[in-house]
Amino acid sequence: MTKVGKELLAELTGADTLGPFVSIMLNTHVAHQDVEKDQIKFKNFAKEAKKRFEKKYPAEDWNNYQTKLDAILADQSFWRSASKSVAVFVTAQDTWIHRLQIPIDDQYYVGDTPYVLGAIRNAQFNYTYYLLALNRDSMALYFVDNGQIHSVDLPEGAPVDVPTALGEEITGGNLNYRSQGGQNSAQEAAYHGVNAKDEEVEIDWKNYYQAVDTFLREDLDNAAGYPLYLFALPENQTMFKKYAKAPFFSTDAAVDSSPANISNGDWEKVIAEISKQLAEKEVAGYQKLLDKKFMDQLVDILPASKEGRVANLFIATSNLVDGFGEDPDTEYDRRQVLNTLVINTLKNGGEAHLLAQKDAPDEKSLTAILRY
Repeated sequence: MTKVGKELLAELTGADTLGPFVSIMLNTHVAHQDVEKDQIKFKNFAKEAKKRFEKKYPAEDWNNYQTKLDAILADQSFWRSASKSVAVFVTAQDTWIHRLQIPIDDQYYVGDTPYVLGAIRNAQFNYTYYLLALNRDSMALYFVDNGQIHSVDLPEGAPVDVPTALGEEITGGNLNYRSQGGQNSAQEAAYHGVNAKDEEVEIDWKNYYQAVDTFLREDLDNAAGYPLYLFALPENQTMFKKYAKAPFFSTDAAVDSSPANISNGDWEKVIAEISKQLAEKEVAGYQKLLDKKFMDQLVDILPASKEGRVANLFIATSNLVDGFGEDPDTEYDRRQVLNTLVINTLKNGGEAHLLAQKDAPDEKSLTAILRY
């Protein structure tokens, strides 16, 4: 799960966060005409939410909610922010805005707890990590969270290239080095006029990668222990792995190509490749959980979730259909029942997953792995 996703869910389900909640899920766009449609839909949802709120909570004051929703509606920066969708959570005291990288069903909910299924779905196979773009003679570091990649500003003296890292320690004979690009360009350096022995060049290669690893271990602020994956040619990955000692360096995923001269449009493919490899490992791990005690019937899982017995809850997206009982006025919706399962599980320290049925344990539509 992403850093931002964990923080959001922890706040929404924390003991200090009190409802009622108004939750609005909305697909968003950037084209001017579509933005206007989004704003109209949001405004209409707010109107309907008010009706439902006043019906369910006649003793509560709606004015604080209306003020917060109006502020969002009038905030042009909110509507100009590019993401596939957005989740908005409002209480009398607080507002949370969570950008999603998936399309969702436009919807709104009013209840004692926030509607978090969209945030859970967005967090599925969505990872937070560092990405080391490593060439033979240069490097750049990136941070990925919620599908967005950001260049990490490195301090002066960081081993962004061989001369910076090794200085006069370069052993490769009469090596004429010419740097291409700045510290975040992740471009290959160019060598020419080389008449050093191959083993001397390899020593520089080794020494440089050891300097990169030392920087990662001693100078990178990674208190949370986010994993670091490689974006490098296979031969560079092999060399780096020989000397890497950073405890958070992981070989669970990697991109086997050169980061030199990568264009902005290619980063999405890089992130997708890392996510694909990590998701495959994660799904394989889900199947092994069925060796533990589990339940797969809603009537059994609901009380178990209240009692804190659920360690891992798996909900297939096939469950996300509108389902109103014989009396629509009760505003029953099967999604709200599933949302209650998730809230109960999270509040009791469990994990909740919302994923395609093919990725679920034994392809079951609903499964709870029990603690006891």
